[in-house]
Amino acid sequence: MARTKKVTCSDILDATERVVVKLGSARLSIDAVAKEAGISKSRVVYDYKSKGALLEALIDRQFQRGSEQIDTLVQECADTPHPELFARIKMAEQVPDDTEKAVAVAVSASVSSEATLKRKMQDWFDHDLKAIDNPIKREASYLAFFALVGFGCHEWLGLINWESKERLSFLDSIRTMYSSYPDSQS
Repeated sequence: MARTKKVTCSDILDATERVVVKLGSARLSIDAVAKEAGISKSRVVYDYKSKGALLEALIDRQFQRGSEQIDTLVQECADTPHPELFARIKMAEQVPDDTEKAVAVAVSASVSSEATLKRKMQDWFDHDLKAIDNPIKREASYLAFFALVGFGCHEWLGLINWESKERLSFLDSIRTMYSSYPDSQS
């Protein structure tokens, strides 16, 4: 009797990422994920009811990874003018890999048609906005954050590939913009 292949939810998400990298977001399907993971379609459906559910799980996993990384970087940036913001800027110093870019494109392509994906992305964005909110320099915090988001989105979607020197210079400019911005008048 053949042994059933033991596959975890994490293995299924890894297979989902590989499918997105190999085939692109348009060809992501439950069938393709099952084939990539070497399991039955019913096993994928058992854990993830739809393509949207797979993408939601990828967002959750990325949010968890990012949150853990931010927590570490906030500690490293404790002596900066704004540890939460500067941690996010420091995180942007890392070049996203092909898998991260492919998943970002897949999620972006599905956000308009998947309300739950859109809600998850809004929740993630709201979480970051609350974290960087600074009543003394609120406008500066938001301007720097939105500059950082724009910087990242262009790269995540494969529209720009920053050279290392350019990347660091641009991110330093965001830090400088925040630091040199006047405090809010109460």
